[in-house]
Amino acid sequence: MRRPLEPGLYLSGAYADRLADQHLRQSVGRPGTCWDNAVAESFFATLKTELLHRQSWPTRQQARTAIFEYIEAFYNRQRRHSTLGYLSPAEFEDRYHRQATAA
Repeated sequence: MRRPLEPGLYLSGAYADRLADQHLRQSVGRPGTCWDNAVAESFFATLKTELLHRQSWPTRQQARTAIFEYIEAFYNRQRRHSTLGYLSPAEFEDRYHRQATAA
């Protein structure tokens, strides 16, 4: 069943049809709604500012390793996030799990 696309949405008609066939609804904000991807965009902006724009790597593998280390060793374990009450993601998750098991 083909359904009409709303004007202003950036999606493929075939993709929309596939979702409809599976009785799924696409998660898309309305035009002008800027916060749909805010968390992801903020992360990538931080990654670029704090790591990628500061140096270059001779090989793709060295860049991958540096990105992995930045995310796993620094961003998730040490960098404090205002949206998490100035805790690192690892600290926030640990507290959450401790509270959930204590309850």
